[in-house]
Amino acid sequence: MLTTVVFDADETLLDLRPAVTGGLVAVLEEMRRLTPAAAGVSLADLESDWAAVFGALSAAPVMEIRRAALARSLARAGLDAHLDDIAALFFARRFALTRPYPDVLPALAALRERWTLGFATNGNSRAERCGLAGEFAFELYAHEGGLPKKPAPEFYAAVVEAAGVPAPHVVYVGDSLAHDVVGPQRAGLRAVWLNRLGLPRPPGVVPDAELTTVADLPAVLASLGR
Repeated sequence: MLTTVVFDADETLLDLRPAVTGGLVAVLEEMRRLTPAAAGVSLADLESDWAAVFGALSAAPVMEIRRAALARSLARAGLDAHLDDIAALFFARRFALTRPYPDVLPALAALRERWTLGFATNGNSRAERCGLAGEFAFELYAHEGGLPKKPAPEFYAAVVEAAGVPAPHVVYVGDSLAHDVVGPQRAGLRAVWLNRLGLPRPPGVVPDAELTTVADLPAVLASLGR
């Protein structure tokens, strides 16, 4: 019997992309205010700096990766000394703009009537800063207390421990097939793929259920729990 539903954060419950873009736009505007040398720097440059750094530092905490990406962007305009201020600007704007998708809060309210809800993420989207304060019985964040990132088995073991029930009683919901379906299933949890974009599913990956909206999750979980 399923008793606990645990959610990934970014691109699952939280509409992250507009928030990150807004943060980068604020950074670019401040760079251009600080120096004419930033006139030749584009939003695409800032986005590519994240991609380049993430590839090299994917196991690091997300906040460290973002700071490294911003450092790379600032170096384009000789603004290396401004990293702390620019990082603070980015994160303030990013968190101010990060909010749940429209289907999320009603679905969480419906789910809470029957299941225990948890929040477990690799990222730095803290629930209380993103419009999700008080929604979960427990929250887990990678790199806090030595917790490694998904898909490390220790991450899912921590989820099960926080849930306080056997692994088969826990279902993990997320947008990443590798992190939110394959990883949890290998650890003995159930897994639901939230495929908001309607992407094709590769062969060999079989989530316990696939959805395009969390509005359908209560009915699906009721079926899985039988």
